[in-house]
Amino acid sequence: MAEVGDVLMSVLSTIRVPKPGDRVHKDECALSFSTPESEGGLYVCMNSFLGFGSQYVDRYHARTGQRAYLHITRTRKAKVQKEDDNNSGSGHPPKKKPTRLAIGIEGGFDVEQELYEEDVKVVILPDRQEVTSEDLATMPDVVKERVSLSMAGIMAADSVSHALQVQQWDGEVRQESRHAADLKQLDNGVKIPPSGWRCEVCDLQENIWMNLTDGKVMCGRRYFDGSGGNNHALLHFQQTGYPIAVKLGTITPDGGDVYSYDEDDMVLDAKLPEHLAHFGINMMTMEKTERTMTELEIAVNQRVGEWEVIQESGTTLRPLFGAGLTGMKNLGNSCYLNSVMQVLFTVPDFQNKYVSNIDKIIDEAPSDPTQDFKTQVAKLGYGLLSGDYSKPAPDPGDETGASEPRGDQIGIAPRMFKALVGRGHPEFSTNRQQDAEEFLMHFINMVERNCRSGSNPSEAFRFLVEERIVCQQSQKAKYTQRVDYIVQLPVLMDQATNTEELQEAERRREEGDSSAPTVRAQIPFTACMAALSEPEILTDFWSSAVQSKTTATKTTRFASFPDHLVIQIKKFTFGLDWVPKKLDVSIDVPDTLDLSALRATGQQPGEELLPEVAPPPLMTPDVEVKGILGFHGNEEDDSLYSPLLSPVLDDSTVSQLCEMGFPLEACRKAVYYTGNTGIDAAMNWIMGHMDDPDFAAPLVLPGCSSGTTPTESLSEEHLATIVSMGFSRDQATKALRATSNVLDRAVDWIFSHLDDLESMDVSEGGRSAAESEGGRDPPPGPRVKDGPGKYELFAFISHMGTSTMCGHYVCHIKKDQQWVIFNDQKVCASEKPPKDLGYLYFYRRVAE
Repeated sequence: MAEVGDVLMSVLSTIRVPKPGDRVHKDECALSFSTPESEGGLYVCMNSFLGFGSQYVDRYHARTGQRAYLHITRTRKAKVQKEDDNNSGSGHPPKKKPTRLAIGIEGGFDVEQELYEEDVKVVILPDRQEVTSEDLATMPDVVKERVSLSMAGIMAADSVSHALQVQQWDGEVRQESRHAADLKQLDNGVKIPPSGWRCEVCDLQENIWMNLTDGKVMCGRRYFDGSGGNNHALLHFQQTGYPIAVKLGTITPDGGDVYSYDEDDMVLDAKLPEHLAHFGINMMTMEKTERTMTELEIAVNQRVGEWEVIQESGTTLRPLFGAGLTGMKNLGNSCYLNSVMQVLFTVPDFQNKYVSNIDKIIDEAPSDPTQDFKTQVAKLGYGLLSGDYSKPAPDPGDETGASEPRGDQIGIAPRMFKALVGRGHPEFSTNRQQDAEEFLMHFINMVERNCRSGSNPSEAFRFLVEERIVCQQSQKAKYTQRVDYIVQLPVLMDQATNTEELQEAERRREEGDSSAPTVRAQIPFTACMAALSEPEILTDFWSSAVQSKTTATKTTRFASFPDHLVIQIKKFTFGLDWVPKKLDVSIDVPDTLDLSALRATGQQPGEELLPEVAPPPLMTPDVEVKGILGFHGNEEDDSLYSPLLSPVLDDSTVSQLCEMGFPLEACRKAVYYTGNTGIDAAMNWIMGHMDDPDFAAPLVLPGCSSGTTPTESLSEEHLATIVSMGFSRDQATKALRATSNVLDRAVDWIFSHLDDLESMDVSEGGRSAAESEGGRDPPPGPRVKDGPGKYELFAFISHMGTSTMCGHYVCHIKKDQQWVIFNDQKVCASEKPPKDLGYLYFYRRVAE
């Protein structure tokens, strides 16, 4: 033991005791998904506190020289049956039914905590000499004290992954309504009987609410599947402003469900007995006859976790295991992330970029790989494709093993990845449900930022859109191009092929027929595509040919076809009351797609182009501002830059927009660029430019400096970075000047202003000058792949729920001609892939 003691003494100076704020990774390997429960356990560096699986710890030691590691291994304990458990003869105690919409709280959802036996010891590399707690007791005090403190500190510290999990969540915490204390109730003589309630409008007998101001009894909101009610209680609030209502049938001596329409939430009403007594209801004698909103939500949450209800109910699905068939654990509303990443790592570009080069990526990883984007994406991709974690999850209650594989897998838990890609984002950093399409674009944007040199896998989805605007008065045209990654298809409800069925079902629901079937609108895919390609009428277009506003038509076509095409069905919209809602539709999305007819053709023979003249700025008649000399030209000659005049902006319109919460400079630009034509035009401008990187940047008038001046020196490094992305030096210069020489802003700006890059060497029709002269040089700008417009469907992501902010996502992916459904940790062969109910569809080009 003296030899081990000497070795430990030699590395004692490198052993640290965790301090507050230190990130301790004791539950997951930084480079793989190994955990203390994995074969070989987990090695935690006693200096950096990074964790490594047995396959990576030697590599980390060789790279850093760190020798001391805390080796943690865990083995699952067999569950002991309690004698007093009320079992049902199956050998397993029955699970308690949840009575509270909560996690980790008495009465809430039972998140089973596995019991483990833990073994902890110090390991010294490279010879893997082991030091146990018993061995430490025989060593010198200085060694024993330092090592023991480090061991205890690591084991007591909250691991990073543990801190990222939702340990406790209570969905029943309700606040007192601000209307309850001083609620004015009408003395209208209304008395409500203790039972037998019906909606006063449609006679519906379930989901009945009473307004606490006037005693009106009406039905509740309609759910996404058509059940629930007919929204009459909500409509009553919108007409009267009476703010709170109670759900009849949930009233007991302990209270009842109270909803505030004004606060848009379930609330508490401390005066509920008094408010009910006003309408003749004695709360102390009432009995519950309907499920509370909490019980309804619990039922929904339980159903979401059931395999039969997810997509293919009524079918026994065969679990699949192996390479490319790895499930992902749901970290709390992370199914949107799981579905998107499963599909992306089916794309060869992402496989080649991250998984094929994983050894090189790990070798080049920074000192803290948990914070490196490329490393964590490669780790995730390898975890999904290798098959190492695609194994049946052990059944906690079955010591001998099930006779058949369970649907759940061990899978991978993408905690580090989720924390990294969501860091700093107001939505993706939370545990709330998110929109899968928004996450896809967020991730692609991160890939763009991290692939400024070298191969960029997001090019697989990138394509150019050509917009052709024709002035109807002069018949002259304007061509612009922009980059896009997703084709958004509108849902045309008026094109439904089963209108009569829909109207009949609606009629029966309004009459209170609880047996009315749920009918889904059948929308032809061809109708959606036709709407995408039809010309759009622009009624407020400023024509440089006639120097005034007139009508124009805008036609959108593909200037290039990507290798992989993403189509989003725009199912999510807002109602007239601005409440988000989901269109419950079935669209016959085809397995193959030919978009060749939608390829852009550029300028037509004999077609004249609109002159490149900017709209006249709005100016005061008498205030002249001197040209900004020193920025543009010189004292002797500033003829290129005519004197500027201060714009006159409609202050009332600017104020109205600001009151809506938009940035002041964005409001000023909206009023300026719409020519003081009113709030509607300015609002439309804002809605169309909210995603612009310079949306809130100051208004820059024609001829003014846009932040950086020609006399200022631009960073050569920044210029080189943008040029390496395929843009010209002139374009890079313009982007940097427009964004005050800030590289990240310049990159965003250049992608959203392709049509505004005056220095782009593009001739009419969107073709480069070299191309129009028969040259072979590619057009300047972002690199895009092009080829035939014929595609085949290989994946789709589906959503269940009332909006993107709730519900559940799953994805179907076609692997070796077999459709496979990925539902978090469950991976099974799909029997009836519901291709008509998808939200995002992924196509790949058909090789010719």
